[in-house]
Amino acid sequence: MPLSIINSFASWVLKQRIHQIELFLKYPNEVQEELLHNLLTASENTVIGKKYEFSSINSYQTFAERVPIATYEELQPLIERTRLGEQNVFWETPIKWFAKSSGTTNAKSKFIPVSNEALEDCHYKGSKDLLCLYLNNNEDSELFLGKSLRLGGSSQIYENNNTFFGDLSAILIENMPIWAEFSSTPSSKTSLMSEWETKIAAIINETKNENVTSFAGVPSWMLVLMNKVLENTGKQSLLELWPNLEVYFHGGVSFSPYREQYKKLLPSKDFRYYEIYNASEGFFAIQDLNNSSDLLLMLDYGIFYEFIPMDTFGTPNQKVVRLADVELNKNYAIVITTNSGLWRYLIGDTVRFTSLNPYRIRVTGRTKHHINVFGEELMVENTDQAIAKACLVTQTEVIDYTVAPIFMHDKEKGAHEWMIEFKKHPADVGLFQKVLDETLQTLNSDYEAKRYNNMTLNPLVINVARENLFYDWLKERDKLGGQHKIPRLSNQRDYLEQLKEMC
Repeated sequence: MPLSIINSFASWVLKQRIHQIELFLKYPNEVQEELLHNLLTASENTVIGKKYEFSSINSYQTFAERVPIATYEELQPLIERTRLGEQNVFWETPIKWFAKSSGTTNAKSKFIPVSNEALEDCHYKGSKDLLCLYLNNNEDSELFLGKSLRLGGSSQIYENNNTFFGDLSAILIENMPIWAEFSSTPSSKTSLMSEWETKIAAIINETKNENVTSFAGVPSWMLVLMNKVLENTGKQSLLELWPNLEVYFHGGVSFSPYREQYKKLLPSKDFRYYEIYNASEGFFAIQDLNNSSDLLLMLDYGIFYEFIPMDTFGTPNQKVVRLADVELNKNYAIVITTNSGLWRYLIGDTVRFTSLNPYRIRVTGRTKHHINVFGEELMVENTDQAIAKACLVTQTEVIDYTVAPIFMHDKEKGAHEWMIEFKKHPADVGLFQKVLDETLQTLNSDYEAKRYNNMTLNPLVINVARENLFYDWLKERDKLGGQHKIPRLSNQRDYLEQLKEMC
């Protein structure tokens, strides 16, 4: 069958989903209420369902009163029972897959349950919807005339007590439907290689002669691969090697600090970027418009959403609200109840809503990865945007960064200390520092108030990292590749001190 017919047919099939998406756009809160009811009904006879008497819960209010908000540590005993072979603990159908979270910091791994329902009705559905929304917005797309170059995690699947664990990307590749395998490169065998540096070489060797039309992966690690590709092939841009490239599907970390570097590697005004928001726990949101930074919250993936306003988070006055009660431009911690049996689970991410009709969000950071030592409430969204602005003004490129507080002592005021690794160094570090600090003040009024006349915070301090510092730091911790991320912000100095020792 000619590729052009395959492209047209695949586009037609995917776009049939638009009508279902329109349903939850029109009735978002009703769809969420029904979904919660279905999750409770399905799990009435599980261990957790009996404990909280799911069978008698007939309203959201009762659900919220009866079932507590839970962290991973609080759910771990139930998860371990299932990992050891017991079923019907927190979900009705057998669970044999567990996504081992890579995270950014904790040495202790998390094992997130992934049910068959979550694979089909959430993760794979999200991947199809990403293509559906992209194709609906770009009628001239020839995406399926070529292949998508995917860059996933670096862990194989491991078996234990007839259950299996590994990076989410490895689980998805292991269970991938035929249509996805046919349209992807490199092969599953190469994608699942564990050793990062060997894997990169294998990916380049396998893909450089393919007709690649799209990329999919985490921006920081995809950038490493792209630069290695150019180094290996001697090309000046990726479009020389793959002239039919049209889109990069990205997620995992903010794209802002890397955008200008990508424009140099992909020098075409027609090239598109589409962002997603997913994690081991589920697929949550998709960019549904061209040239937008807002993500449409997907409401029919078997995930019921609740939100904790960050100004009450972790306090005695902490409150939890439904989707129907969220407000614009306010930071919230996300709480999810899923079709893998995570009940009122605090995922650790923070978002703010940019639209309430439809519900669109931007990811602003992590509940643990912000700085609020001095009441400044600095979020990753702020620092990513400020880094992007400072790079633009000073014609600089940044590979990675992390920030920690300088604590007050004696009569000394506090400050923020940065470790930044540059790909292209600023001619004047002082100017970079000035633009960075001033931009943060325009983005965050709390930070601005603490910086006013150096009242509470002194000017920020920048350490210029040596080449490959962050790469070596991750390598030393066996966290190279795929889904591993540098912790951007911390209320403690642990990561910064470790990096300074290696600098």
